[in-house]
Amino acid sequence: MRQRARHLLAWCAALAVLLAVFALYTRPDFLVTLADQLWSCF
Repeated sequence: MRQRARHLLAWCAALAVLLAVFALYTRPDFLVTLADQLWSCF
């Protein structure tokens, strides 16, 4: 039972991270900032 709860918690955490990343990518200003930071490395 304990292993199953840990497995479910890991899946929920992964889903939360994926949803947070998706929410950031729906904001165009975030994408512009990310692109600017990426190009400033070169």
